[in-house]
Amino acid sequence: MAASDRQATQDETPRRKPGIARRGTRIARRGASITAHTFTSMVTWLTGQVMEMGPRLKVRDTKTLRAQYPDKSDDEIADLLISHAARASAAVGGATGAWAALPVLPAFPAEIASETLALTGIEIKLVAELHEAYGLGASGTAAERGRAYIASWASRRGVYVVPGGLLLMGGSPLVGQVRRRLASRVRRSVFSVAPLFTGAVAGAMINSRETRKLGGQIRDDLRRRQLEA
Repeated sequence: MAASDRQATQDETPRRKPGIARRGTRIARRGASITAHTFTSMVTWLTGQVMEMGPRLKVRDTKTLRAQYPDKSDDEIADLLISHAARASAAVGGATGAWAALPVLPAFPAEIASETLALTGIEIKLVAELHEAYGLGASGTAAERGRAYIASWASRRGVYVVPGGLLLMGGSPLVGQVRRRLASRVRRSVFSVAPLFTGAVAGAMINSRETRKLGGQIRDDLRRRQLEA
């Protein structure tokens, strides 16, 4: 092939198919396009969804966990719950990161909102089942227990009652804590939609690490309370 023909072929290649760098730049620009107003609106919407989600989560009680792990101590059951939840969180992050490599990209904020809700659900369920593993489950109706576990998730402590009770109206301590936690989670989720499969790896690693950290904090607090009881 003549030098002129080779040059012509090379010149045509970029026009036929966007390169990796170009696609990555396009995704990055879409991420940067999330305005402060969009971010605030998304966090507010997510907060409402999480407050409604808590009471509906299917949580295994103490009896069920002991039946499933008959030869395990409370600490061993807790460690297994944390490991399983961390793997589930990693799978969510990896899947979301992989979406960023698709030729046709879904709406960027929708990706983040979907991942955030999935991860939050996994973590609140983990928090609830850790309480059950140590025989310290919340009391009350399903709604009251769900809200208590949301408060525990938001505060990174065992079940507690915020000053004045579990207030749910806007501006209350609980809603404010949940909103702050979700805002932090949304910011981390941006890394899961990084260009191409770098995002899949980063998303899986970050989500797994954060879920393990949360589980460890709740486990340690519940273990201390159990010993003090």
